[in-house]
Amino acid sequence: MSERESMEFDVVIVGAGPAGLAASIRLKQLEPELSIVVLEKGGEVGAHILSGAVVDPIGIDRLLPGWREEADHPFKTPVTDDQFLVLGPAGSMRIPNTLMPPLMNNHGNYIVSLGNVCRWLADKAEALGVEIYPGFAAAEVLYNDDGAVIGVATGDLGVERDGSHGPNYQPGMALLGKYVLIGEGARGSLAKELIARFGLAAGREPQKYGIGLKELWEVKPENHRPGLVQHSFGWPLDSGTGGGSFLYHFDDNLVAVGFVIHLNYKNPYLAPFEEFQRFKTHPAIRGTFEGGKRISYGARAITEGGFQSVPKMAFPGGVLVGCSAGLVNVPRIKGSHNAMLSGMLAAEHVAEAIAAGRANDELSAYAEAWRTSDIGRDLKKVRNVKPLWSRFGTWLGVGIGGFDMWMNSLFGFSPLGTLGHGKPDHETLEPAEKHRPIDYPKPDGVLTFDRLSSVFLSNTNHEEDQPVHLQVKDMELQEASEFSIFAGPSTRYCPAAVYEWVDDDGNALAGGPGAAEKGGPATENVHARFVINAQNCVHCKTCDIKDPNQNINWVPPQGGEGPVYQNM
Repeated sequence: MSERESMEFDVVIVGAGPAGLAASIRLKQLEPELSIVVLEKGGEVGAHILSGAVVDPIGIDRLLPGWREEADHPFKTPVTDDQFLVLGPAGSMRIPNTLMPPLMNNHGNYIVSLGNVCRWLADKAEALGVEIYPGFAAAEVLYNDDGAVIGVATGDLGVERDGSHGPNYQPGMALLGKYVLIGEGARGSLAKELIARFGLAAGREPQKYGIGLKELWEVKPENHRPGLVQHSFGWPLDSGTGGGSFLYHFDDNLVAVGFVIHLNYKNPYLAPFEEFQRFKTHPAIRGTFEGGKRISYGARAITEGGFQSVPKMAFPGGVLVGCSAGLVNVPRIKGSHNAMLSGMLAAEHVAEAIAAGRANDELSAYAEAWRTSDIGRDLKKVRNVKPLWSRFGTWLGVGIGGFDMWMNSLFGFSPLGTLGHGKPDHETLEPAEKHRPIDYPKPDGVLTFDRLSSVFLSNTNHEEDQPVHLQVKDMELQEASEFSIFAGPSTRYCPAAVYEWVDDDGNALAGGPGAAEKGGPATENVHARFVINAQNCVHCKTCDIKDPNQNINWVPPQGGEGPVYQNM
């Protein structure tokens, strides 16, 4: 603290996503004199935002009721057609909308770039007097002598790879506040620390995650259907591997295509990126992209635990908001509406506390209020879908889950009660000897692509001469377990080609027992070296979630680095 400069505010908000920005706007609406700062690790607001996205406008309607009368708002494409497909290897079947539970209906929602929504919200916040600092990653939580949170510190700049201070070294800055709102998104590094330190997950089910991969295409006008929302599940995933897809047609000949795989999969040879590429070759899908051009790519972890996995959302000195608390509605593939509602709810409790002269205490009323709010009602209706899918597989699990959603929608209760999730995702991988490698087709460069060309489209950039922000706690454990037992799944679950297992000559190693028969050189008497290409990282956090030993810790790199998503 002695090296750092400090600044004091009434409220410090970490993350310029929907939750953090909604909180800042609501605070200014309630108490215009409050001093509020929002920290954003991306080089600009929206740079690190990745989502489908079809937005339920309930949050924006409450925050800015007159937004529809404005000319410059980003909600340009209302949903006009809502389709649900089941994919087989060679064909597809559409599920009639009348069979879908009412809460799955997307009419009245909007197809958007969530990054552009955040840029628009940031303008609204700044017009009210909120200070927004893009390019500043919150790297450390600050505590007082009583253990309460009193602020955060941004990361140091100009640190060399060996940890020494380079010629351009600048210490981070301490930003102190009466309350701190943590809205980092899924699996944020500060939220992870706070959840562990204060036992916020005690008595809850483990948080569950998926990895979402997305591409943005400019398609031929004859293939573009503005307002079409198309979801699917099934091929190329087997029944035991959860996931699904989306195609959203919006704006000028743009189509967002995405693929989500639940991270509780068992097979260490499964590669989410390759499954996504394979999905696009399906006869029901590929026609959309014929003659089109891929213009952007990205990936992001998604919280999937839902109602029973939401941690306690308040701690001494602050609260969790948005995906830091895991408020995504998985069947609806939506979270931004709940993120905004949580930010507004937190703002109301923070404003009340400050008006009463309080500071740095625990906002327990907020931690309870979400359950009886629209957030709780939204998540409670779908609470059993993910556990049923995990327990019974895609076909039976989705069928029972649909029935459960109908019961909740019609009668307000579930005959199943509230089901548990079982193991956390890092415990679900099985040893490689129980599975066979998957032979994925080579990319054609037209419809399907490799990872490195995809990372290029994400505009990802990191200064290479800095400490690696993907921290391996025990390298010997990584080789003995992740490589030798699980066949190096990090080389496959990472969507950005960050991780490699190589020998001393730089040759790729397949890992696992019998590696020579599984597509790589034999590993007997060969030293396996774990290579981390941190400059490729798109900040998806999958490694932090899925590593079987929880041996990889994701922390923010220097502020402003990472992807720079446009229209994502």
